[in-house]
Amino acid sequence: MKTKSAFFCQSCGYESTKWAGKCPNCNEWNTFVEEVKEKPSAKADIKELWTEDTVKAMNKAKSISEIQTEEEIRYALPDEELNRTLGGGLVQGSVTLIAGDPGIGKSTLFLQAALKATQLRVLYVSGEESMHQIKMRADRIGISNPNLFLLTATNTQTIFQEVKKIQPNWVIIDSIQTLESPYIESAPGSVSQVRECAAELQRFAKQTNTPVSIIGHITKEGSIAGPKILEHMVDTVLQFEGDRHYAYRILRTLKNRFGSTAELGIYEMVHNGMRGVSNPSDILITQHEEALSGIAIAAAIEGMRPLMIETQALVSQAVYGTPQRTVNGFDLRRLQLLLAVLEKRGGFHFGMKDVFLNIAGGLRIEDPSIDLAIVCALLSSYEDQPLPANVCFIGEVGLSGEIRAVNRIEQRIAEADKMGMDAVFIPKANTKGLDISKFKIEVRSVNKVSDIYQALF
Repeated sequence: MKTKSAFFCQSCGYESTKWAGKCPNCNEWNTFVEEVKEKPSAKADIKELWTEDTVKAMNKAKSISEIQTEEEIRYALPDEELNRTLGGGLVQGSVTLIAGDPGIGKSTLFLQAALKATQLRVLYVSGEESMHQIKMRADRIGISNPNLFLLTATNTQTIFQEVKKIQPNWVIIDSIQTLESPYIESAPGSVSQVRECAAELQRFAKQTNTPVSIIGHITKEGSIAGPKILEHMVDTVLQFEGDRHYAYRILRTLKNRFGSTAELGIYEMVHNGMRGVSNPSDILITQHEEALSGIAIAAAIEGMRPLMIETQALVSQAVYGTPQRTVNGFDLRRLQLLLAVLEKRGGFHFGMKDVFLNIAGGLRIEDPSIDLAIVCALLSSYEDQPLPANVCFIGEVGLSGEIRAVNRIEQRIAEADKMGMDAVFIPKANTKGLDISKFKIEVRSVNKVSDIYQALF
């Protein structure tokens, strides 16, 4: 049999029978590389090492009424933040993919979770570090677990031989880009190798009901490295975000077949690993001894959790020709939109002003309900007048200058009340059917940007 080969785009994974200068899928240039798809040995002869002779796959079609549904069995992990993100724990036979920037703490997070899961037999497979390096990190975490087994290997068949000996309840792969299958003749990390190794791990997880967690790399654009099919094959996709120069990390759920994709976990990087943050509002609001202009508190929702976010703005006269617009943790185009609204609807001249915006804590917030807080921070810095203490803001700003309603308003107000705020400004449209008598905090409604300016200044 002739050896099969094809050309793969290293950027998006597009497959072509011949080389091309430009990828027709992602329009990138000079990204096609020839890879061997299959060796002459027939794939039908491959015996999966984990499969017992007595276990046979059920390839018979069944009526949907004959199939009995039962609740999936989960392993509850001691890490509450990871449990919440996974939807309640590790599901038997599930495949989880976690990706993030280098050095952000992916390996530390899962090694720490494996050390804490003393009730499970865990196999931690690393193709990037030696056993001594992993042991040094485990000593730094300071948790001992005799049920954790380490293996440094990249060949999938070697891994499955060890799996058959140890019979683990949980397998962690660090990382999928370092694995290689003996049935594919290409370098580790290539499109065909990543796809084949992920397929073998998926078959192993489904046939043995063993949860598999895979750590993956990301590209310089921020997307998960490898073919897009990698995200389709797994059951859960987690993204580890955050600036590694800051202490706080966010673990987001991008896909979850066994739970909600709206959950997220928040971690703080400390000297002995990752510490889950149960009440992030405490650490995201800094206590100022003196009143400063340009600071406003927003009640945002990240995933299913309410957060009190401190927004900081600085407006100053432009020294050079073109005014600067610099943001950290917020969308630059959204800031330009808010500045245009203030210029057109409020008459504030930001055209010759430098504008700097920062979300405290190093977090990146995409919730549109923090628009009102950002507008108030900009106006406070523009007028050089500090906002009243212990006041927070909730609302989305429209193009006509109106304050639009946001979802889950009661949860946001309750969080502001719990954090000891004296007053909260909300959109007037959110007051319909809202019972404010159950809150101690003063609730004030605004309809337009001009209303909030008159109320504050």
